[in-house]
This record gives sequence, C-alpha cells and structure tokens, in this order.
Amino acid sequence: MARHPHHENPNPTPAEVHAHAAAARARKRDEANAIGIDEDFISDFVESFYARIRDDALLGPIFAERIEDWDSHLARMKRFWRSILHNSGEFSGNPMARHLAIPGIGEEHFAHWLELFYETLRNLERTPEATRLVGTRARMIADSLLTGIAVHGNGLEKARAGRNLPYV
Repeated sequence: MARHPHHENPNPTPAEVHAHAAAARARKRDEANAIGIDEDFISDFVESFYARIRDDALLGPIFAERIEDWDSHLARMKRFWRSILHNSGEFSGNPMARHLAIPGIGEEHFAHWLELFYETLRNLERTPEATRLVGTRARMIADSLLTGIAVHGNGLEKARAGRNLPYV
C-alpha cells in the first residue's frame, strides 16, 4: 500500500503540519480549478443562486426574515463554498445552529433549495464534472443539515432524514 509522506514522520513539527495542510489545500483548489470551479465561478454561482432564492416564493421569505445585509451574506457564502470546494479554510461558522433556529424547516425546503441549486448549476455549467462535484457536495450538506435538524427534534429515529432529497 502506498504511504503518504506524512506517514513517514509520526511526530511532525507544527511547520510540517502547516506545510502539509497548505499543500493539500493547493491540490484541492487546483483539482477544482481544472474542471472549471475557480473563484470566479464560485462568485458567479453564489450571486446567481441567491438572486433566485430571494425571488423564490417558498425560500425567499425565510431568508428575508433573517438576512439584513445581503452583501455580507453573499461574501460569507462565497467563503463557505470556497472552503467546501477549494478547502480554503476561510469559513468559520455553525451552519447547523443557523438552520436549527428556523422554525418548521424541513425536507420540502431542503429539496426545493437543492432543485434551485441544481438549476443554477446547470445554467452556469462549465463542465459536467464540475456540476456533479458541486451538486454532490450541496446534497451532502443538505442531507447533513436536514438529518441534524431531525435528530435534534426527534432523536436518532430520524437519523437519515435526507434520504429522499433529490440528486443532481
């Protein structure tokens, strides 16, 4: 079995750990860039997607109740998606806590969010690989949030609450 270089040193220095993490972030960013997921794409996608959200009859009011400064929110979402897609490490926050605070949010909201997300992805598609990667990550996030909300409200009996969410 091939070993990663960091396995050769079981006690790396902080500088070695930092260098390894930086190299891993660079690899992930380069892989994403190679299929069209660069910073411009992420920015354009976030702007387009949240413009749709703001105009949406189901989701628009939920966001309008919670977001006063859209420029700040969009900047935050761009940091979030760069962290997810480029492993940039620049996002800090607790999306689960934010979603737990929304009364009545459920599968219909997450499924609709994903459908809008996927439509936006297809409209801006650079490569099919990029659409699959970004869409898959979005579904994993939606599944995780929906499952966390269900577990918080109903215990472990709802541990796979997102199983019926749509795929890209």
